[in-house]
Amino acid sequence: MEGMKMRFRPFVLVLLAGLVVAPRASAQNKVLHLTIGDPARRDREAPVVLDGITDTKTGDTISTAELAARLSGVKLLLVGEEHTNMEAHRVQLRVLDALVKAGRRVAIGLEMYPYTEQKYLDQWRDNLFTEEGFVRISRWYDNWGYHWGYYRDIFELARQHRLSMFAVNTPREVVSAVRKKGLANLSPEEAAHIPKEIDVDNADHMTFFKTTFEGQGGPVHGAGMGEEMWKNMLSAQATWDATMGYNAVQALKTLDDPKAIMVVLVGSGHVAYGLGIERQARKWFDGGIATIIPVAATDSGVPVKSVRASYANFLWGVAEESDSLYPTLGISTAVGQGDTARRVLIVQPGSAGERAGFKAGDILVSLDGTPLTDKELYSRLMAGKRWGDSATFVVKRGTEEVTLTAVFRRKLPEKK
Repeated sequence: MEGMKMRFRPFVLVLLAGLVVAPRASAQNKVLHLTIGDPARRDREAPVVLDGITDTKTGDTISTAELAARLSGVKLLLVGEEHTNMEAHRVQLRVLDALVKAGRRVAIGLEMYPYTEQKYLDQWRDNLFTEEGFVRISRWYDNWGYHWGYYRDIFELARQHRLSMFAVNTPREVVSAVRKKGLANLSPEEAAHIPKEIDVDNADHMTFFKTTFEGQGGPVHGAGMGEEMWKNMLSAQATWDATMGYNAVQALKTLDDPKAIMVVLVGSGHVAYGLGIERQARKWFDGGIATIIPVAATDSGVPVKSVRASYANFLWGVAEESDSLYPTLGISTAVGQGDTARRVLIVQPGSAGERAGFKAGDILVSLDGTPLTDKELYSRLMAGKRWGDSATFVVKRGTEEVTLTAVFRRKLPEKK
């Protein structure tokens, strides 16, 4: 139901029964320095400059205007994010603004919506919704779940300039089905939502994938998993990447404009090392593709001076955020309906949820007196919380109902 709160680190989004997983610090350091990806850049490092943009091909630090100029031959641009990191979303906004100012016909591809929800994005562009109406009617908190406030400025920019926005994701249950039973065993209805050609076997991608999960501890995070499970998980990730790449390319083709550029806003795990969306999209697109990933210039206060040059075409150095802009409970629940969707799978150590006494297996019953019927309602209610607020939950634990109070307080930075 709610993704775990994460530090700003690249991560792979994996449908582990709906859980969003991020690497620990030890794995994170390795993820940034893997000798994988583009052979021309994989054997060297590129500098990370706070508030600077690094072209990893040359090592130059460039301005936003120069970035737009260097993207003149690019038609598909992938800009990574950590979903709860406002610094990353500010980077995305500045990239979009720079391209608009450079005279490009900018279209925006969104991981946040499955392609089946496209009509709502068209209506937003055409100013047929108030902000509140759009969030509610498009089921933002059901389709995505992360706080609308992280994305508000991007949507406002799109409407101000009448930029087309395209839903590029696939229904989440399809990717979950791939993870559970493999591509070959999908039903015709499930298979209809994904491209017919998907590359699910890539050694570099598996290296990136496994490294991301190093040090997590416990079977949910990868320890002790057999190769068949790894393959199914990677197949699900590749299916996700391929579908978003395919949908973005098809949308780009409809624009039929030499100045057009499709800017896809997506989790950094789908962008890193060119192994996700970019690799899959090249099956259907032979035009210019480039990647931008925001990288925190410090990690727990320790400077991050460089990363592998093949990590992205452009690195944008940002300030480290010790806490997300909006508070989170720090629990994850399963994908599904009814009790399944409200059953707690994981409680993040050190989170508000752990401090409140949540346990795996709890079923969410109510929040501040409001009965919880689905993920969307839970997420909307949580979106109203700010740091310093509290929330009273009733959960079903076995045959009993237990009342838990979560208090949302930020942590002081750890001393090194």
